[in-house]
Amino acid sequence: MLVSPLRRLLAALVGVVVLVLTWFALQYFPPGGSGREVLITVHRGDSMAVIAGDLHRAGVIASAFTFRVDSFLEGAPLVVPGVYELAQGASYPDIRSILSGGPNVPQVDVVPGVTIKEIALDVANSVGNTFASSFLSAARDAAAASPYHPQGTLDGLVGPGLYLITPGETPAQLLAAMQRGFATEAAQAGLTPASTNEGLDAYQLLTAASIVEKEGYYAKNMPDVARVIYNRLARQMPLQMDSTVLYALGLDGGTVTHAMLQTPTPYNTYLNAGLTPTPICVVSPQALQAVLHPPAGDWLYFVLVKKDGTMAFSATYQEQLAQEAKAAKAGL
Repeated sequence: MLVSPLRRLLAALVGVVVLVLTWFALQYFPPGGSGREVLITVHRGDSMAVIAGDLHRAGVIASAFTFRVDSFLEGAPLVVPGVYELAQGASYPDIRSILSGGPNVPQVDVVPGVTIKEIALDVANSVGNTFASSFLSAARDAAAASPYHPQGTLDGLVGPGLYLITPGETPAQLLAAMQRGFATEAAQAGLTPASTNEGLDAYQLLTAASIVEKEGYYAKNMPDVARVIYNRLARQMPLQMDSTVLYALGLDGGTVTHAMLQTPTPYNTYLNAGLTPTPICVVSPQALQAVLHPPAGDWLYFVLVKKDGTMAFSATYQEQLAQEAKAAKAGL
């Protein structure tokens, strides 16, 4: 019997559809796979394309393309930055479930601007209060040592980054890893234990950088904030930085009241001249660069003037008052 061209075409199309569906099914539900557990790190800002590529390179999925198609059809999971343990050859539904559930490996993400106490809270969320309490005690031990500060608290002396808490790891070992992270960051920025700049030693530079971190907030502001700090120190003016008052009170942000400004602590730079006794937070490479290479300028004041983080810098108090009026008019 003769088969019409139309029937042959339909048969071919059916065959292609079956092959495509079979191929997609094998991607979604792979037959076997090694099942070996691997670690995948998702960084801030990673797109689904980047995540799919990492999954493919780690052998978790056979095709990054089909995983992206699956994410489009099923709805891409909201993936929190962190480290995920996944099995090679896992099905797409299982992968989506794990990724949407958040990092499943004990870890702590140290970001610029946080304090040792805040890091300890994150550690507690990952592995419990007992471990975190020992971690905080070690960091604040009077005998805690660093090449940048022979004895005392390690506030500001840990580096930003994502740290895994492996089975059997001790609080002291985790703290040591964070100190190594800072050493790497400092070396890349050009800060050494012997560094000096404009009359400040290395530890004082780090302390200044921590204030720059909190006050400047955005990298674009940090160099000019550093210059304000240097100028005020040179003139023996109180720094009058709100972030130092908040640090002493255990607060992160918020409105500083008149009563707060009168709180007698060594960290109150309204009442005390000079820098704070220690750094007040973890610093970014940008903050370190700002204190190591500040721009020239005669500014003594600054204020936030735009909601995009733009600050205005002034050399006189009269100029500052004018900028503060603009900021108030803008609702800042």
